[in-house]
Amino acid sequence: MAGLHKMFGEYAAVRHVDLTVAAGSFHGLVGPNGAGKTTVLSMAVGLLRPDGGQALVFGVDVWKDPLRARQLMGVLPDGLALPERLTGRELLTYVGRLRGLDAGTVTARVDELLAVMELDGDVERTLVVDYSTGMRKKIGLATALLHGPKLLVLDEPFEAVDPVSAATLKRLLVRFVAAGGSVLLSSHVMALVEQLCDTVAVMAKGRVVAAGPLDDVRGGRSLEETFVDLVGVEIGGGEGLSWLVS
Repeated sequence: MAGLHKMFGEYAAVRHVDLTVAAGSFHGLVGPNGAGKTTVLSMAVGLLRPDGGQALVFGVDVWKDPLRARQLMGVLPDGLALPERLTGRELLTYVGRLRGLDAGTVTARVDELLAVMELDGDVERTLVVDYSTGMRKKIGLATALLHGPKLLVLDEPFEAVDPVSAATLKRLLVRFVAAGGSVLLSSHVMALVEQLCDTVAVMAKGRVVAAGPLDDVRGGRSLEETFVDLVGVEIGGGEGLSWLVS
C-alpha cells in the first residue's frame, strides 16, 4: 500500500497510509476502534475504492488489474456474508467453480479443506445458516484458501471464535506462512498478534504510527503497553460507578 487515502464527507478515515507486507511474513495490524483498519484493508483488496494512493499485490495493481490481483490473494472480511442455504461443501464447490477451477481440482481441495477445518462428516449436511460463529469463520477462511493464494488478508478472523476453532485456524495460518505464504491480519487482541505475528503496524486516527518487526515496535515491553502509549489513550475504569464499589 502506498499513500492510501479515504474521505467520508469531511472525515478522513484513512490518511495517506503506507504499509508493506513482506513475502513470507505474518503481519499484524492493530489499532483502536475507528482507527481505519477495516477501511484500509478494504481498499487494499479492492472492496472499497480509495480517494488516493495505490495498492499492489506482488506488483499487481489491485485497481488496474483486479482479476489478476484477486487470483493472488484470499480475503476474509469482517462480517462476511455467506450464501446460507448451502452446505459447506456446496459453498466451497460453488466458489471453486466461480474461480475457474476444474471439477476434479475443486473436489480434491474441498475434501482437504473440510477435513482440516473439521467441517466434514455429519457436519457436511448442515446448512451455513445453522453454523456457529466459529464454523462460519472456518468456512470463510476455507473460501479464501481454496484457489491457492499467495497472500491472505484477514479482518478480525478470531472475533467471537471459540478456543477450539481458534486453535484450528492458528495452526492452519502458521502452516500457510511456513510454506511461503504471507498473511496480513487485523485484530484487537494484542496477545494474539504477539503469538502469531513477526511484524506489526499500529494505526491511530487513520495513520500508521508505528511499523516494523514485532520486537522493535514493542521495545522490550508488551505490545499492549506500547500500543496504549502509541495511540495516546488513557485507561479508564478507575473512577465512577460508585454503587459497584461501595
